[in-house]
Amino acid sequence: MKIAILSRNPKLYSTKRLVEAAEQRGHEAVVLDHLRCDLIVEQGNPHILYKGERLTGFDAVIPRIGASVTFYGTAVVRQFEMMKVKSIVGSQSIVRSRDKLRSLQILARAGLGMPKTAFTNYSKETSELVKEVGGAPLVIKLLEGTQGLGVVLAETKKAAESVIEAFHNLEARIIVQEFVAEAGGADIRAFVVNGEVVGAMKRQGKEGEFRSNLHRGGKATLIKLSRQEKAAALLAAKSLGLNVAGVDMLQSKRGPLILEVNSSPGLEGIEKATQKDIAGKIIEFTEELVKRKLTKKKDVSE
Repeated sequence: MKIAILSRNPKLYSTKRLVEAAEQRGHEAVVLDHLRCDLIVEQGNPHILYKGERLTGFDAVIPRIGASVTFYGTAVVRQFEMMKVKSIVGSQSIVRSRDKLRSLQILARAGLGMPKTAFTNYSKETSELVKEVGGAPLVIKLLEGTQGLGVVLAETKKAAESVIEAFHNLEARIIVQEFVAEAGGADIRAFVVNGEVVGAMKRQGKEGEFRSNLHRGGKATLIKLSRQEKAAALLAAKSLGLNVAGVDMLQSKRGPLILEVNSSPGLEGIEKATQKDIAGKIIEFTEELVKRKLTKKKDVSE
């Protein structure tokens, strides 16, 4: 197979591991910076130019699209899809998962537990918002935030109202969310590939830090998921249409609470915590995806 790995930096751990795993299985892996792809939209002949050359011969694409370039990155994935190249994560699923509010609405509709969340169109009724999510302390998140950036813990009602008003005055879109104290500054990431949890880790924030992100200094350890946690992770990924996903959840008195579902989850933390070849699992799924396409094509031609 010839696999396109969409990544802006070939030196990133996740990108290097995917290339290694693909090559170990005898495939050709080509790293493409999606922001340098020029999309030619033409009836019956959609194609992509990369550094002036037309891209051809690809069997599959593995998107590693950063949140800040979701618009153009998903357009590139969509172009590959129009060229009949299989993507391990569909363009629409990426868009769906990147919209924090939309994804939470989809997860709630699927019956999944989550911290109580409020969103408004710059409402002035900040006191009511705070009350609706259970009062202070509470968490305020920028809708466009990633890796723990743009996340604030407001410990008092007054602080919460001040932060919400400040964000609203800046016309920044935010969600206001219940703070789950019993989680103790830790969360769980379950890594899902093709309808299976292939690894899970518990991420613990450093002392005095409520955010557990590894980018913020958190530590990751291996964890065995309960049956309820595993079921929640699989349903969350399925609800958003993600074949590959990192499902983040909190352990609470009322069961697992989904925080977020990541469509381009990093491999470094999960591989080091679990000592598993997660990149290899993704390549295996890519092989299966292409095989399904070829089988379907053969059935149609017969």
